[in-house]
Amino acid sequence: MTNLLTIADIHVNGTRPWDIQVHDPRFFSRVLVSGTLGFGESYMDGWWDCDALDEMCCRAIRARLDQHFAFRLSNLWALLTALVVNQQTRRRSRKVGRVHYDLSNDFFEAMLDPNMQYSCALFTEGDDLAAAQLRKLDWICQRLRLHPGLRLLDIGCGWGGLSRYAARHYGCQVVGVTISREQFDYAQRWCRGLDIEILLCDYREVTGRFDRVVSVGMVEHVGPKNYRTYFRTAARLLGDNGLFLCQGIAGDSSRLYLDPWIERYIFPNSLLPSVVRLARAAEGVFILEDIKNIGINYDRTLLAWEENFQRCWSRFADRYGERFRRMWRFYLLSCAGAFRARSLQVFSMLFSKGQAAQSNESRANPADQDECTAAEAPKVLESRQAAAARLR
Repeated sequence: MTNLLTIADIHVNGTRPWDIQVHDPRFFSRVLVSGTLGFGESYMDGWWDCDALDEMCCRAIRARLDQHFAFRLSNLWALLTALVVNQQTRRRSRKVGRVHYDLSNDFFEAMLDPNMQYSCALFTEGDDLAAAQLRKLDWICQRLRLHPGLRLLDIGCGWGGLSRYAARHYGCQVVGVTISREQFDYAQRWCRGLDIEILLCDYREVTGRFDRVVSVGMVEHVGPKNYRTYFRTAARLLGDNGLFLCQGIAGDSSRLYLDPWIERYIFPNSLLPSVVRLARAAEGVFILEDIKNIGINYDRTLLAWEENFQRCWSRFADRYGERFRRMWRFYLLSCAGAFRARSLQVFSMLFSKGQAAQSNESRANPADQDECTAAEAPKVLESRQAAAARLR
């Protein structure tokens, strides 16, 4: 273990922030037997610590240390399960809602920004988390070419932040879909008085016709056996001149299973897709009009969440306990390290059925040629807010 960590310039009981401090010698055998699952669990149990956990994980990932544990039992079991079982059936897909998103609304309120965005922000110089998430919301609406009168379906609407923004600032009629009971209750209250309907159901159960469909941070929970169904469902619900924006985390390679620690403790029955897999599943259903990678912003987003989490932890310590605190810190900072190492990306993929790209509206809309950059977004946002004020 010491030799492996040295490959990544990580020392055991070293003096640098990214060196690990081992408190229990059982740590070594546990990691050698269980790989990344044992690595995360031993941190939760307090067997080791690291001041700069994010940087340590970044260095380990860049050195590809995980490849040395590829044939551990936890990985092989995850692979076998993924090959045999559809882990994202309508019944199984609800588990991630119960385990993760239903933790409590006040917990996520304390960690996230005022618009309750639990996906990658879009930063520019001088932005705090709230401004960067607001920028991301407007960027998404721009990519979808939203305008008053359009009917928008928000698949995986979370607490309703994007739905609210599209309804208030772009005059859209919105239907939001979530499988989390806590999110459903919160979004219903938060969106009251706006032209928004929130549904508690699986995306495969939605009916109706929409001008736009958006899915942000939800494709990670679809699963490879369902990608084709996912795109066909979006196509079934979308008008011929409509646009579908699929935005989410993707890995650099096509894998069949999620990291065993993340799967067990954070996002059960989930899997990070690759762009290749998603594009293949959309083949013959949609035309891929445009793709953007904003994953470089997720490192900073996760660090902002972790800072908020640490600041508010005293409010939740009695409810969740020390092991949860270490679990959540490991989750946020290890993911920050993965994005810093560029092994994870966030892709925003814009699809059409073909007609939308040929319409007069598309030719007249500058966003069809080049969406607003991060530097241009403040001006765009100001104009959109002024237009929204006129609508109100």
